[in-house]
Amino acid sequence: MLFNLHTHTRFSDGSSEPERYVEVALQQGFSVLGITDHSPVPFENSFALKEKNLPAYCRAIRELQKTHSSPSSADKKIEILLGIEVDFIPGMTVPFEELRRKYNFDYTIGSVHLVRDDRGDGLWFIDGPDISIYDDGIQRIFGGDGQRAVTAYYRQVQEMISKHKPDIVGHMDKVKMYNRDRYFSESDRWYVRLVDETLELISHTGSVVEVNTRGLYKKRSETFFPGPEILKKILKLGIPVTVSSDAHKPEELYRLFDEARAVLKGLGFKTQRVLTAGEWKEVLL
Repeated sequence: MLFNLHTHTRFSDGSSEPERYVEVALQQGFSVLGITDHSPVPFENSFALKEKNLPAYCRAIRELQKTHSSPSSADKKIEILLGIEVDFIPGMTVPFEELRRKYNFDYTIGSVHLVRDDRGDGLWFIDGPDISIYDDGIQRIFGGDGQRAVTAYYRQVQEMISKHKPDIVGHMDKVKMYNRDRYFSESDRWYVRLVDETLELISHTGSVVEVNTRGLYKKRSETFFPGPEILKKILKLGIPVTVSSDAHKPEELYRLFDEARAVLKGLGFKTQRVLTAGEWKEVLL
């Protein structure tokens, strides 16, 4: 079964109309496609949905759902899901439950892209194509202290998981993307402890951990998010996973899926999780 639950369209920072992603997904034999544009954030930016456009976004995806679920439709080959990737920033973004209640999303991805300083002095942007922004944030906001910066990141992820219980935890260790062994090592005892604390929380909430291929195919990371050492712990804890490409272009929908499944199988995973017909189900890798 082929599916992708993390996809961005022109409603946020994706390249194309939702219909184009569906066309490509059909061509590639997908059974399920989840659209998950970035939720609004309370400041000017180039990546998130505008709050005024949320109703239009929901209508557009619901219309696609109807088109491809109608008994009379010749294109009844794919299930479309309306999701949202909630960019969680403590004290700044709307609670997940409020978004769920107001817009009736099929599911949520909870992600941290902007880290709020533990002293309230600014936001550290860990994503995007420019490594200098990552470096500037560590220096300017956290005084060059990598441990302090990364601890703030994982504490924010932990708060998101415990308070808001997203259906999927997006790119859990994305904070490593531009590190390149400069500010911390993933084998540092303090780093391992933060990861373990985060996984323990996830194991109690029932959230699914995304195995995100984007960092690798965009050549911004040497491993998937999360990396193999974290995946081993996820397997041991019995936490469910789902492979997604975090596609921002239609042609990215299937990027490195075979490789990700091979890694998971090599570690001992047998299944991944998908939302279909209103239920979360385990399917063979």
